[in-house]
Amino acid sequence: MKPIAFENGTIQIDAAIVAEGLGVAPARLQEEMRAGRITSLAERGVDADLGRHRLTFFAEHRRFRVVVDETGAIVQRSAVDYGNALLPKSVRKRG
Repeated sequence: MKPIAFENGTIQIDAAIVAEGLGVAPARLQEEMRAGRITSLAERGVDADLGRHRLTFFAEHRRFRVVVDETGAIVQRSAVDYGNALLPKSVRKRG
């Protein structure tokens, strides 16, 4: 699998990329997502950002975001560690 791929209207991202961005072990990522402790948001670009997608992942104290183009190439990535401050529950609950 490519690191980021589009298939049947969904976006698939390699778990190792997300785990690294959130600072968790790859083996723990799926478990944390199933438990709702790691959540995600996918947004499709419009106007000047048409063809791009922004994928954001939220953990207890971290936010990881990647912006990809229509081929799945990563255009931008960023991670923010909020230290001891917890992210709001609104971004940590299942959507």
